[in-house]
Amino acid sequence: MKEQRIMCQYDVEEIHAQIRHNVKLLREMRGKSQLEMALAIGHSSAAFYAKAELGIQRKKFNVEHLCKIANVLEVDIRDFFNHLRE
Repeated sequence: MKEQRIMCQYDVEEIHAQIRHNVKLLREMRGKSQLEMALAIGHSSAAFYAKAELGIQRKKFNVEHLCKIANVLEVDIRDFFNHLRE
């Protein structure tokens, strides 16, 4: 019997864009600054965080970042993958 595989139906860049959008939206809803979030994920300035949130210079949040961000924002990490766009 062949094992059935579930394929990802999304483009990787679409996923990164959705994560960026949701991280920013949830951060703003919680009233947190980019600097506060940068410090929470282990960076000493907001530069990396801002670039990752905007998707510039190939900066991206990794799983460890997302776990720390979720803890600070008091959300489930799965919320970053939800389609919150309207």
